[in-house]
Amino acid sequence: MQSEIKRRARTYAVVAVLLAVILGVLCYNFGFILEIPLPQPSFLKTFSSDAELKSFLTSNARSQSGYVPYYGSLDGIRPWLLNIPSGVNAFVFSTPQTLSGVSPFGESISSADLKSGYSTTNIQVAGVDEADIVKNDGGYIYVVSGNTVFIVKASQQDAGVVSRIVCDDFAAAGIFVNGDRLAILGSNYSMPRFMPYLGNVVEVRTYVRLYDVSDKTKPNLLRAFTMTGDYFDSRMIGKYVYFVTSMPTYLLYDTVILPKIYSGEGVKEIPASEIRYSNVSDDYFSFTTFVAMNMQDASEEPTQTSIMMGATSNMYVSLNNIYVTFRETVEETTIYRVHMHDNNLTCVAQGKVPGHELNQFSMDEYGDCFRIATTGWIEEAQNNNLYVLDMNLSIVGRLENIAVGENFHSARFMGDRCYLVTFKTTDPLFVINLTDPTSPTILGELKIPGYSDYLHPYDENHLIGVGKETVEAESGYFAWYQGVKISIFDVTNVSNPVQMTNVTIGDRGTDSPVLYDHKAFLFDKERDLLVIPVTVAKVDQSQYPYGVSPSAYGTPVWQGAYVYNITLTDGLVLKGKITHAQDTGMPPSRLYVSRALYIGDVLYTISQGKIKLNSLVDMSFLKEVNLD
Repeated sequence: MQSEIKRRARTYAVVAVLLAVILGVLCYNFGFILEIPLPQPSFLKTFSSDAELKSFLTSNARSQSGYVPYYGSLDGIRPWLLNIPSGVNAFVFSTPQTLSGVSPFGESISSADLKSGYSTTNIQVAGVDEADIVKNDGGYIYVVSGNTVFIVKASQQDAGVVSRIVCDDFAAAGIFVNGDRLAILGSNYSMPRFMPYLGNVVEVRTYVRLYDVSDKTKPNLLRAFTMTGDYFDSRMIGKYVYFVTSMPTYLLYDTVILPKIYSGEGVKEIPASEIRYSNVSDDYFSFTTFVAMNMQDASEEPTQTSIMMGATSNMYVSLNNIYVTFRETVEETTIYRVHMHDNNLTCVAQGKVPGHELNQFSMDEYGDCFRIATTGWIEEAQNNNLYVLDMNLSIVGRLENIAVGENFHSARFMGDRCYLVTFKTTDPLFVINLTDPTSPTILGELKIPGYSDYLHPYDENHLIGVGKETVEAESGYFAWYQGVKISIFDVTNVSNPVQMTNVTIGDRGTDSPVLYDHKAFLFDKERDLLVIPVTVAKVDQSQYPYGVSPSAYGTPVWQGAYVYNITLTDGLVLKGKITHAQDTGMPPSRLYVSRALYIGDVLYTISQGKIKLNSLVDMSFLKEVNLD
């Protein structure tokens, strides 16, 4: 009997192998791709029913809907609650959210596509595009202005608006362009409604509209995707757009308000059985939904996975993983890693680190490690830290108590190095070695006046910093920030980094969107080109006969783009200034320059009201296009 069983087992094994081979050959020859869904990790659970989800929220959410404003779908709420008495005053609330080439040393540094002769969005990771209010494909410029997306022909001879897409039902937050496809993403906050026992209600939905723009004069809507929750962030990799929405959980009158998807086929509610969670208590929870949408094949239904977690804080995306953080407590940040492959989205890890990250540049994936820089408080003193985690998001290396008592201003990871900027009265630029991920070490530091809010690689051994110049107060305990400062740092000698050169624009009160939005930064090393939008403030010295105090604010006198030649030999040389103002004064806010790009030898500066064309050769004016 035993021999017969063994004989049959061998036979079945051979047959199974043959069937697998035949299936593989068929898939290969006919172009089929066999996709095997990845199992969800054991740390995440799913609810068996709405009742179980309700029970979990009742037991584990320390704050319920009665204590916070409601930002969800009105669907499912008792109809009699929607009758708003006339004359009731309501206030608008806002939910917290994060505003937003490969170098030889493995980092994304270029905002330019040199082969095609035009610049693209300044991104963090090569191959991972980021939504922006301006996109450019070398022939056309796509601009978000108010509730309209303008498609503009870029050629100097016949530059002009060729079509407009009006977003009547939502505010566009950003766009992607992928060949002949255009995706518009954004949110809509409804007018507040007062509801008994609930207070002021603001309904929030995220919208994605996919267009065929092969005929630029007649964009054709291919797909409209809408779901409850606030648009958080997005990326595009290959033909897929990945975006994240966040919706607070609410338990209203024994009903859990679940996320919903709206389409031409009707409304689909994401059931409790598809929502994953970890069995922990928190102050409050939100439904964070990750969505994958195929931009090239509109017939492919978007896929999504929803995780119940705390409120989203920041997002970093590599070619294979989405990392989302939320500040679980005052002293701790939780991180989720969602692996994506085409339209497959799988949450594979969860971890925690002390402190809070600053922004997306505080995070990085390198090899099999995830690195994150944080800041926190210990015994009323601010401390800054760097942690290295494995792919399971367990801490494997740490460097803590960096510049205790100083503010954390910026970070940039470049291969096996990290650069951190902290500030109290001077700007320490720290060079950190990550060659051994289990033992990060400080190689060197530079202390100079001022600080950098944004760091950008120039090359392997040089950095560009954009921030503020400062003047130390007489007390020595703090410093007054002044104009916008651009610096070039030489980190060739890691133990002794130096500031090679710097320029300061304007007086106290001068500002630039680059300080908080890296997509406003245009840099091309091959063209020796650096462009940043600036609002310049000047102090009226006649008001200070005994000398200008460093605390004196200037008055805004000019807004536009500063254009520099940037080289290691000559430093920063101002090439020209471009404003959209009609005269020498300040323009209206609609004409504030917020982006710059180039196509060939033409520099395009963009505001909400116009696009201006100037020669990159001599900065002469060429043409302008009104966006109206």
